[in-house]
Amino acid sequence: QVQLVASGGGLVQAGRSVRLSCVASGPTFTFSRFAMGWFRQAPGKEREFVATIQLLGGTTLVADSVKGRFTISRDNTKNTVYLQMNSLKPEDTAAYYCATKIGGISVRQDEYDYWGQGTQVTISS
Repeated sequence: QVQLVASGGGLVQAGRSVRLSCVASGPTFTFSRFAMGWFRQAPGKEREFVATIQLLGGTTLVADSVKGRFTISRDNTKNTVYLQMNSLKPEDTAAYYCATKIGGISVRQDEYDYWGQGTQVTISS
């Protein structure tokens, strides 16, 4: 079993930055075996892929819609993955979820086994 706790959301003005954090824990969680991803769901829309990172090695993949503005990173010593979001736009408003899976990175939600509770990010224009 793996637990994920996401934090860092809030109300932010357009153009500003926010950093989300996701801390993983649990008896079966081994940092080197897992990949983690960030997904988001805006009101009235389906949940979509944002970014993913391989925890061993640090390979990343970021959605085209946020490329150049969002960066995913990890701190192995803290079992934590971050999503740095810069130059935020109103269309970035969504609930952001972190998730984890064994093995390599993936953009597919159905491949992720464990999900956090989500953290709301609201961008005001």
